[in-house]
Amino acid sequence: MEALLAAPDHATAQGRRDYALLLFLYNTGARVSEAAHTTIADLQLAVPPRRGLSSVLIRGKGSKLRRCPLWEKTVRVLLPLIGSRPPADFVFLNRCGQPLTRFGVHGMVERYAARVSNRIPAMRTKHVSPHAIRHTTATHLLHAGVDINTIRAWLGHVSLNTTNIYAEIDLEMKARALALCEVKRGKRGNRTKD
Repeated sequence: MEALLAAPDHATAQGRRDYALLLFLYNTGARVSEAAHTTIADLQLAVPPRRGLSSVLIRGKGSKLRRCPLWEKTVRVLLPLIGSRPPADFVFLNRCGQPLTRFGVHGMVERYAARVSNRIPAMRTKHVSPHAIRHTTATHLLHAGVDINTIRAWLGHVSLNTTNIYAEIDLEMKARALALCEVKRGKRGNRTKD
């Protein structure tokens, strides 16, 4: 994720937009259509950016709404991107000033993934897409100790069963949990749990 975020050229307007979009996708775990349809009115940005005060209203599947917190860093890159545009405008626009489409977001992510794979050969075997960024967000939240129900709400899953996939496939988390339950030798040779 760090390599992908480092790929856009911050010296260009398109590069700054692309960086903001990649960071937004990672921060929110938004589906590609949710990010593409985010309007300026959906943003609640603290100025100056302060921890825990900024958020975005995400319009999910089935017209379900959820609010997602935004990092200070995300707010800092969104503020110049939206400038003084009207609240009804979409946040992420293409070079012609039109809203980015789902296909435009997919293409942008794939271009940066290809660029990164030239420097990091291990990336060539990975399928990097906006949905892969969503999975990365969920996995990183899980690794950070965030409970599965919070991750469910963060991603906008209706069913906890959908979110449980992240917990079930994460072998590293399972190994850490197993280590916590490991039985070790006690004082008199008895086996005890730490």
